[in-house]
Amino acid sequence: MRIACLGGGPAGLYFAISMKLRQPNAQVVVFERNRPDDTFGWGVVLSDETLTNLHQNDPISAATIKDHFAYWDDIAVHHKGQKMLSTGHGFCGIGRKRLLLILHERAKELGVDLRFETEVGAAADYMDDYDVVVACDGLNSKTRMEFADRFQPDIDMRTCQFVWLGTRQKFDDAFTFIFEETDKGWVWAHAYQFDDDTATFIVECSQQTYDAFGFADLSQHDSIAICQDIFKDHLGGHALMTNAKHIRGSAWIRFPRVLCERWSHRNVVLLGDAAATAHFSIGSGTKLALESAIALADDLSQSPAVADAFAKYEDTRRLEVLRLQSAARNSVEWFEGVERYLHLDPVQLNYSLLTRSQRISHENLRERDAGWLSSAEKWFQDEAGADSNAPVRAPMFAPFKLRDIHLKNRVVVSPMAQYKAVDGCPTDWHLIHYGERAKGGAGLIYTEMTCVSAHGRITPGCPGLYDPEHEIAWARLNRFIHTETEAMTCCQIGHSGRKGSTRLGWEGMDKPLPSDNWPIISASAIPWSDENAVPRAMTHDDMDQVLSDFVTAAEMADRAGFDMIELHAAHGYLISSFISPLSNTRDDEYGGSLENRMRYPLQVFKAMRDVWPDHKPMSVRISACDWTEDGITPDQAVQIARMFAKAGVDIIDVSAGQTSTDAQPIYGRMFQTPFSDRIRNEAGIKTMAVGNIYEADHVNSILMAGRADLVCLARPHLADPYWTLHAATDLGDRLETWPLPYEAGRDQAWRLADRQAETVDKV
Repeated sequence: MRIACLGGGPAGLYFAISMKLRQPNAQVVVFERNRPDDTFGWGVVLSDETLTNLHQNDPISAATIKDHFAYWDDIAVHHKGQKMLSTGHGFCGIGRKRLLLILHERAKELGVDLRFETEVGAAADYMDDYDVVVACDGLNSKTRMEFADRFQPDIDMRTCQFVWLGTRQKFDDAFTFIFEETDKGWVWAHAYQFDDDTATFIVECSQQTYDAFGFADLSQHDSIAICQDIFKDHLGGHALMTNAKHIRGSAWIRFPRVLCERWSHRNVVLLGDAAATAHFSIGSGTKLALESAIALADDLSQSPAVADAFAKYEDTRRLEVLRLQSAARNSVEWFEGVERYLHLDPVQLNYSLLTRSQRISHENLRERDAGWLSSAEKWFQDEAGADSNAPVRAPMFAPFKLRDIHLKNRVVVSPMAQYKAVDGCPTDWHLIHYGERAKGGAGLIYTEMTCVSAHGRITPGCPGLYDPEHEIAWARLNRFIHTETEAMTCCQIGHSGRKGSTRLGWEGMDKPLPSDNWPIISASAIPWSDENAVPRAMTHDDMDQVLSDFVTAAEMADRAGFDMIELHAAHGYLISSFISPLSNTRDDEYGGSLENRMRYPLQVFKAMRDVWPDHKPMSVRISACDWTEDGITPDQAVQIARMFAKAGVDIIDVSAGQTSTDAQPIYGRMFQTPFSDRIRNEAGIKTMAVGNIYEADHVNSILMAGRADLVCLARPHLADPYWTLHAATDLGDRLETWPLPYEAGRDQAWRLADRQAETVDKV
């Protein structure tokens, strides 16, 4: 087999080595435009997992690489004169030049034909002369663009500017992050040692700060001099250095996130950064390249047909690439929005940084550095106003105060439609359903959306607060919860709008009733879908009547004994239909600009707040993103939250989507939490996070990082009404209160959990 590798970076070299190990008779040629001792960039980072993979693939080069590694276990964060240190992270770094030289020598030993100072032409020029053409030509791959119609690259240019520098200053004790505030904005550095004498020093800032400094118009020398001055307190008198002297003007760049729809075309295959990139903030770019090189060599050696080998390679590697790119996206978005976190207490800032990619969880941090995490949990408890002499507990068990209500913990039973009401009246089902979850240990229990009128119901099975009978039934439920448990209750109040007059959830979500439909209204005469009826665009009289219905429901909720109410302004229901431009095309004072579209929702909120007792809190649920073009954006969600906060809201319940059938949400665990994070830390408003949160680890990491103040769980509470008590048991927490009749079961659960923990420790 004749193979051409277009590019002599780590990906191409390691593939050549891996291929020769599997097929010694293969003719492998590596074409590289630079000289053997040229390099751009400084050090690269590899994980213990990658080292294991390298050793299994080629013990000889792995041993040499290992001999030149700089190891560190700590992460240090410098911010406002303070240094925060946590340990147990396990990194290793090596100079990029050293890595390339090691791979050069190993490749030559195995008979790879290395052709340096050879300008690489178009991939098409090699396709007839070689059986396989491996395009490992890097971030700005010519091959990727040559066959762009086939590879279909998706290139997302990230927003921050960065420059890759080096220094003789030592950072051998930790992977170091430094945040410095200047008169032109924040600038930060990622620094790590990669040999005895040299460290990588990546300087990064927002586009706004970059423009304020005028870096685009400065020479490399002047640009580096400014960076050197910014970080002088951390450089110990050492200079910052560049090895990109061939670049004229600024060496600053923005990072392109690359992902291709396809990785091969005929006998050409993409490898490394040519196929997919991962942001440097998670240090996985070289990892991806090396591990993909191994996989491609395996598949070419095992499959007689090149097309089959390429298909297998792409199938096996794509999931891992997507997983790492997801983590990298989380990480880069954290840095892109880092200025919203720099007001946080240093403890919380450090935690937020450590968990930014979602690859490190709360309990994973405990495994790495139990002492540091315990001190962070103690800080969180103290900030929450817990008894300073009480044992340290996980963040989810910290108390929380909103106006005059005190929640015993931060766990919320999220609203979940039951479809079991009769003519809008809650039944024994609701008493048992909500009562069980209150007994299960959650601090706050939400009702499902409770409708302000019969025509405002979503389905015939939805509950309401528009008839005296409803008030009596809800009062009975609240008496039970307040008598038998420590939980507080919140009534979510809403109107279905254009999504009303539909079937019970299990009969067809959002499907219109087969008969006996009632008239529906919305901000504009736009149906929810082609199947649903066209709503009547609300007149001003309609708006007055619905506002009055919301006020009546709020008054009834107070008399029924609810501790809190929430205006449902999300998910495409009536109030949401005014906010989103997808459902509001009015040409009066209630349509057009965001300020106009918010006019009616704010009027409803203020009218409810006026009749709701001052000592009781009130929240609003919003859809922070419509997940469509021309819909509500996260930027606008911050504005929406600020408007509600100005009107007197105490906390924003941050959901997303469900406002259009064209929505294309990006799902994943905790997938809506970034919206809560942004509103809380950019607007300074208390928030609740919701959306595919199902583990105690999720709850604790969200709270400890300051991404929300309360955490809502829905489906986990459907599966397990006692989710909170069981989570406490699994975490070894023995302070959550169980109902007195259940204490024998509690004791057994604790014994079994302790026994299981002992077994795991012994293993």
